[in-house]
Amino acid sequence: MQEQVIKMTGIKKIYHVGDEDIEVLKWVDFELHKWEFASIMWESGSGKSTLMNIIWMLDNPSSGAYFFDGIDISKATDDEQALLRRRNIGFIFQWYNLLPKTPAIKQVMLPLVYQWVPAKIRKQKAIEALIKVGLGDKIYSLPNEMSGWQQQRVAIARAIVTDPLLILWDEPTGALDSKTGNDVMEIITKLNEEWKTILIITHSAEVDKFAKKHIFIKDGMIV
Repeated sequence: MQEQVIKMTGIKKIYHVGDEDIEVLKWVDFELHKWEFASIMWESGSGKSTLMNIIWMLDNPSSGAYFFDGIDISKATDDEQALLRRRNIGFIFQWYNLLPKTPAIKQVMLPLVYQWVPAKIRKQKAIEALIKVGLGDKIYSLPNEMSGWQQQRVAIARAIVTDPLLILWDEPTGALDSKTGNDVMEIITKLNEEWKTILIITHSAEVDKFAKKHIFIKDGMIV
């Protein structure tokens, strides 16, 4: 078995609202290994966003253990978590989050800027990532010059340009129709075949079918 990328044991998340404690995550156990392609299916109100933020190290659990690449996240400082996130997780947003007046190549180069990669190498890596997702002819296009599925591909290229340990994707086809949704899912499937570890978080059975490992969260628990 490949090494663990994620290991969660007994994860709980409780929010204190006035005099009330709201238990959003009641007990979450799961593992994700290197090169796996997994999906987390969810029902509305089941704690999907909270779990995603914990995985992405934007939030901490109230209790339980979370290890990322063998590192105990509970013992990592905020700065250490930020560094882990920046270097090891490529996040793909549901609504792309592209800068409106920035060409595709600069959108994709941005994560490399934060890693202090030299400009010449940044440009080359960004071009390679855009070609990989089928946008070799859109390198200098602005978001408003691209279709929705092309913008989604820019977001994918931005997520993979740093060669992250994990690609984390929120609602992969939420902003796309079924045809273009299938197209981008085929891209991510190919990335997995090229030894990328993928975790998608979705409510769509059509998206879930592309994954090879299936996790379902209901009422704050994995069932």
